[in-house]
Amino acid sequence: AELLFPSLAGDITQKGYEKKRSKLIGAYLPQPPTANGAAVVRCRLQHSEGAPRRTFRSAHIGVCDVREAAARERVASTAGNRPLFYFRFGVDQALPQERRPPVTPSSASRYHRRRSSGSRDERYRSDVHTEAVQAALAKHKERKMAVPMPSKRRSLVVQTSMDAYTPPDTSSGSEDEGSVQGDSQGTPTSSQGSINMEHWISQAIHGSTTSTTSSSSTQSGGSGAAHRLADVMAQTHIENHSAPPDVTTYTSEHSIQVERPQGSTGSRTAPKYGNAELMETGDGVPVSSRVSAKIQQLVNTLKRPKRPPLREFFVDDFEELLEVQQPDPNQPKPEGAQMLAMRGEQLGVVTNWPPSLEAALQRWGTISPKAPCLTTMDTNGKPLYILTYGKLWTRSMKVAYSILHKLGTKQEPMVRPGDRVALVFPNNDPAAFMVAFYGCLLAEVVPVPIEVPLTRKDAGSQQIGFLLGSCGVTVALTSDACHKGLPKSPTGEIPQFKGWPKLLWFVTESKHLSKPPRDWFPHIKDANNDTAYIEYKTCKDGSVLGVTVTRTALLTHCQALTQACGYTEAETIVNVLDFKKDVGLWHGILTSVMNMMHVISIPYSLMKVNPLSWIQKVCQYKAKVACVKSRDMHWALVAHRDQRDINLSSLRMLIVADGANPWSISSCDAFLNVFQSKGLRQEVICPCASSPEALTVAIRRPTDDSNQPPGRGVLSMHGLTYGVIRVDSEEKLSVLTVQDVGLVMPGAIMCSVKPDGIPQLCRTDEIGELCVCAVATGTSYYGLSGMTKNTFEVFPMTSSGAPISEYPFIRTGLLGFVGPGGLVFVVGKMDGLMVVSGRRHNADDIVATALAVEPMKFVYRGRIAVFSVTVLHDERIVIVAEQRPDSTEEDSFQWMSRVLQAIDSIHQVGVYCLALVPANTLPKTPLGGIHLSETKQLFLEGSLHPCNVLMCPHTCVTNLPKPRQKQPEIGPASVMVGNLVSGKRIAQASGRDLGQIEDNDQARKVGAQVPTATIPDFPALAVRPPLCMMRARSPQESYALVPVIGPQGAIANSLTCVQLHKRAEKIAVMLTERGHLQDGDHVALVYPPGIDLIAAFYGCLYAGCVPITVRPPHPQNIATTLPTVKMIVEVSRSACLMTTQLICKLLRSREAAAAVDVRTWPLILDTDDLPKKRPAQICKPCNPDTLAYLDFSVSTTGMLAGVKMSHAATSAFCRSIKLQCELYPSREVAICLDPYCGLGFVLWCLCSVYSGHQSILIPPSELETNPALWLLAVSQYKVRDTFCSYSVMELCTKGLGSQTESLKARGLDLSRVRTCVVVAEERPRIALTQSFSKLFKDLGLHPRAVSTSFGCRVNLAICLSVHPDLPHKLELNTLCCCLQGTSGPDPTTVYVDMRALRHDRVRLVERGSPHSLPLMESGKILPGVRIIIANPETKGPLGDSHLGEIWVHSAHNASGYFTIYGDESLQSDHFNSRLSFGDTQTIWARTGYLGFLRRTELTDANGERHDALYVVGALDEAMELRGMRYHPIDIETSVIRAHKSVTECAVFTWTNLLVVVVELDGSEQEALDLVPLVTNVVLEEHYLIVGVVVVVDIGVIPINSRGEKQRMHLRDGFLADQLDPIYVAYNM
Repeated sequence: AELLFPSLAGDITQKGYEKKRSKLIGAYLPQPPTANGAAVVRCRLQHSEGAPRRTFRSAHIGVCDVREAAARERVASTAGNRPLFYFRFGVDQALPQERRPPVTPSSASRYHRRRSSGSRDERYRSDVHTEAVQAALAKHKERKMAVPMPSKRRSLVVQTSMDAYTPPDTSSGSEDEGSVQGDSQGTPTSSQGSINMEHWISQAIHGSTTSTTSSSSTQSGGSGAAHRLADVMAQTHIENHSAPPDVTTYTSEHSIQVERPQGSTGSRTAPKYGNAELMETGDGVPVSSRVSAKIQQLVNTLKRPKRPPLREFFVDDFEELLEVQQPDPNQPKPEGAQMLAMRGEQLGVVTNWPPSLEAALQRWGTISPKAPCLTTMDTNGKPLYILTYGKLWTRSMKVAYSILHKLGTKQEPMVRPGDRVALVFPNNDPAAFMVAFYGCLLAEVVPVPIEVPLTRKDAGSQQIGFLLGSCGVTVALTSDACHKGLPKSPTGEIPQFKGWPKLLWFVTESKHLSKPPRDWFPHIKDANNDTAYIEYKTCKDGSVLGVTVTRTALLTHCQALTQACGYTEAETIVNVLDFKKDVGLWHGILTSVMNMMHVISIPYSLMKVNPLSWIQKVCQYKAKVACVKSRDMHWALVAHRDQRDINLSSLRMLIVADGANPWSISSCDAFLNVFQSKGLRQEVICPCASSPEALTVAIRRPTDDSNQPPGRGVLSMHGLTYGVIRVDSEEKLSVLTVQDVGLVMPGAIMCSVKPDGIPQLCRTDEIGELCVCAVATGTSYYGLSGMTKNTFEVFPMTSSGAPISEYPFIRTGLLGFVGPGGLVFVVGKMDGLMVVSGRRHNADDIVATALAVEPMKFVYRGRIAVFSVTVLHDERIVIVAEQRPDSTEEDSFQWMSRVLQAIDSIHQVGVYCLALVPANTLPKTPLGGIHLSETKQLFLEGSLHPCNVLMCPHTCVTNLPKPRQKQPEIGPASVMVGNLVSGKRIAQASGRDLGQIEDNDQARKVGAQVPTATIPDFPALAVRPPLCMMRARSPQESYALVPVIGPQGAIANSLTCVQLHKRAEKIAVMLTERGHLQDGDHVALVYPPGIDLIAAFYGCLYAGCVPITVRPPHPQNIATTLPTVKMIVEVSRSACLMTTQLICKLLRSREAAAAVDVRTWPLILDTDDLPKKRPAQICKPCNPDTLAYLDFSVSTTGMLAGVKMSHAATSAFCRSIKLQCELYPSREVAICLDPYCGLGFVLWCLCSVYSGHQSILIPPSELETNPALWLLAVSQYKVRDTFCSYSVMELCTKGLGSQTESLKARGLDLSRVRTCVVVAEERPRIALTQSFSKLFKDLGLHPRAVSTSFGCRVNLAICLSVHPDLPHKLELNTLCCCLQGTSGPDPTTVYVDMRALRHDRVRLVERGSPHSLPLMESGKILPGVRIIIANPETKGPLGDSHLGEIWVHSAHNASGYFTIYGDESLQSDHFNSRLSFGDTQTIWARTGYLGFLRRTELTDANGERHDALYVVGALDEAMELRGMRYHPIDIETSVIRAHKSVTECAVFTWTNLLVVVVELDGSEQEALDLVPLVTNVVLEEHYLIVGVVVVVDIGVIPINSRGEKQRMHLRDGFLADQLDPIYVAYNM
């Protein structure tokens, strides 16, 4: 615990850290952890938050119990000194006898027994690698799982139950598509001291080894527990800069433990809050829930000492440079000499070799027509059909004749020699394929063999279609059975598959073919450079290329294989491979015919039923050769125990087609172990390496010398990641044992070149891409000359830059090296290569480690995919596996965390994402393997639908920009001088002067209409009782001042000035007589939006009381809305509560009693029951500085604040709005805002009475049932100015998006609207306003009509834009800016650099540039308002276009917060601030919002240049992460774009973790798809790691009436576990 937080006792040096660590470990090692250890940690946690910590990389190895370590030492055999790299050629004579593990019959039989127990499916079994993985995991064994489990909704868990699935086909197809054939095989080694290359070579020549079986136990050097402890100590601070920190485990067993069941740890009892346990988080905030326990667990896990930071360098504040991975100074570098190209033996010229393959067919078809060519099997293993050479010859001629003469017409044949033809044959019909293939060769057309499309949307089928299209294929040859099985349309036609060209399907069965005339004979030429066939190749990205093979290359390849394999006439060969491509095609279809061999073809369907079928056929036919994959050997191992009479002594060659997969060695070893007793000889096993481009690259030759065992290399996996051949002396577990794939092919030259950059020859101890120069290779990618040049025309260079040959080499796509004796070793494929932080990892190696963790318990063997995705300029490893339906959530998650540990220990690389999907759901290739590129595509699209996801961005992402270091602030004088020197003006602006003239004019106008006695004494006062009386006595007394629109669009009720005046008087009487209220008493007005609220407000003013408008509780949601009402009533110290009869009953109801204490309500008055008698004249004079009303609202940060508005401020506010919006008595204004606070209340209750215009009031709540209500009212009453909120605009955009045509039909016309102002306390939402404008453009809404306003707590309206009369003709647009003196120019939009904003800078960029963020001006500054931009910390003024806090000075500023406790410091800071220099006399109010001013080129009506104010965001809402300031809206915008199912998003921080909550519009199965996408997009666009992703239902994110997200409410709900989330993912 003390080690986790070394900073508690001040900073700690590395030496001190080690000393302290050894002291602590020494004290703890003998005894188990103490019970109060967790409590100690817990106490420290609360104080350590935020303290600077120096972290060191924790050891991978957990501290073991000494006894356990000693026991393990005794069990493990020790390894002596080993060379850097060694080969095995038989028994190692160099090792002392007593060191060599004895190979005894008993140990072999013991192995045999264990092998055949059948307790688990041991496919691709590798004992050594499994033991290495288990040893790595044993180091983490004692502790409980440290990774917090994700929370999942019950319905999601239920859907992954056992009965939901059929068990999948555990088979795996060709390893090209991502399934692993090979086993996890590794022999741990150690190296002490560095051994040079010469020693290595000589050692290799003498040979050195232990037993060749894969059952050798894991060996570890050292002796006793003391060494073990020393290892732990040594590894604690390894300066490994490249590997990311492992956050899935702890430094020691006694580290902090967070158990899953309990919410809190420690010995003391946590106090209770409600019915939940209280837990304190890192920053001492009490929260109650299991959610916060999990977050704390995650925080603790991430707090472990990490590896040292990367090299420091200067970062400009404007630029966030991503960390560049610095090369590890200790990384191994190649030291050998430059390699020499390796030449294969000469291709012998045999006199009777045919001049072409067709000539060979003709020869055997005429000389030995009865000789069997091919025997096919049915699914019972019985011979289905024997194709003789005679039948093959005659039928091929028929096919050739039919293709050339029976398709199309004589004048216009469909197929001419040289055209491409598709061959579509199923895997169980090699005879029909063979006939069609040779028919094409005889007709001189080019066959393109492809897989049978099963459905129209087959994985990868579209890409095959693109290949056919680019090859110009118009005809597809197929078999009768296949033709019948293809999907058909209702008319019986074969539909055109997605992406495929239009094809004519031609069946090649004899009954459908014409017999060629006697005089017709195919033209058989010698092999030439015409294309013989095109073999398709699937690339890493899923695209399909066609490799062209010429007739010369085809023949030469057959000759080279014949020579290398020693084929002779009439040999029998058993072929289990796909005969349409690769090794299966080359041996089973082509070379076999050249040598008149007999092929026994075993279909895939038979292997699924009877995995031993190929071995049985070898015995039955006494076959000399078998072509298999390691998969087939493994299946035979699983099934062999039922067989008695197996004899493999006839085999002289067992070709392992996927020998290039390094993990195939274990299948070979295990197969040999088991079948050696059945006559199988070691020298018979012949791995080969091949690629579509270079055909056969190398093959081990069959030999009769059993004393010459195969070569074998033990490589350090750590070295391999740097492309170097080494053994790692420290990490004995991470080794890769590879077998040779034989020698270079006859007639070929091979070398290895560096995988990237110019093709420079590798050194002898360096891994490179193998390149081949030979006749027997492919010649090009069909139709792709650029890619052809890069692959087929490579000229390897020496270090001096000279080419090694004048002939081009071909890249094979295989990574490897040429060892001593010319043996070729392959360690991986270019396609499976993942370069993470500059180190190369092979997908096959990662798969093998994952499978070795808990083999077969949770995931299916062949159903695992590993690929990399590029996130933040580096590749990140993703593992996707199909889990068994019977595995529980906890088991699966435990497995996932163990996989992370194993891969981190063995490969020193972090896994970015680990996903488990339900059985049988990953896309398959035709042979049953996983379609890798399709799986990756689904992952990136968010369509994978996993049932478990674990993201580890904290572990993997090590290239984030450096956290920002706050620079020491410069003094005020320097800022002032700096601004002067750079010519910047101080950022300040003001609206027009608000003189007395207009108000005196107003008074004179009114005075002309009413008796002088009623003219008020203070012209500055507007909203006091006399004004309402003045309006009542004016000629407009019968004018409906405030009509309220009902839910159907008709006027529900309205009020004239006279009615309002009389009603207000009655309410005033009620307050004084029934309520006994005094002057200055506070009255809470709890009314729905409408007339009653306005009347009650003026009634309070008449009575001299201070009104507070409060939103009434929602009848359907009393439990959550009533406490807020109660809080406002109590905080505002209301002496009385006025409301309607209906709400009165609600406040006293049983439901209300359950939510609050109803006995503590103040006096409640029901205004539906007003006194009948006429009141006496009550006009209480008032002081301008006394309170007019209190404005209470809950901010987005969840803070309830009431601000005081004086009569003087209220009067100035109304006057300012009247001037800005030109509100004359003839005007009609539609208001769709909530009337409870801010500008909405002022427009709803005050402005119409002050200015005398008509306000049409539309309650926003009515829009939930009728979204068109507001726009219909605007259209019906021909309104020119309207005000709304963002929530109203969003409701209309979403609700009416598809109804514009029907609204047009109903006569909705918005062409008269000159201004639609969105009232908000936030940054303008450009996307929403633009989509609203576009959507309703067809209904006449002018594109420039929508504008925004900005207000805040200290000043309810600072900016407000109202356009001049918009022209009806476009020609007049140029006059708009100067039409009316009261109006300003159009709001401008600028684009700023988002990265600069994080550093509190403003940098303008062009539209569309990377990281650009559009900001719209927040409206024109109101008359009488002055604005300045100040530094929120130093309080100094800032220059133009600098980001700072917006300060405001105006007559209508609020006079302060209304608080019970009278927090004077807050009061003076927010409402009475002064600048620290410059104009230090003016009193400013601080808005709490960041923004900047920018002087534009536009001019306003006075000819002054226009100052635009841009609001960026609230200081309270901004999140400080990594030393930078992030605004939630920016991250949320990115997340909403990430996936179509994300409808809304909110972000907040908790204990320095970023929590992202997304609302899902889709099935719950899509929830887990969002986790990687959300994590990716935030990393890419904001350089932030998401800590927690919470997926919830629509409507869970709370949004207030102004349309603003209540993020703090959401945070509280999340921590209290009240959200009922669909899924919660804790990113590691």
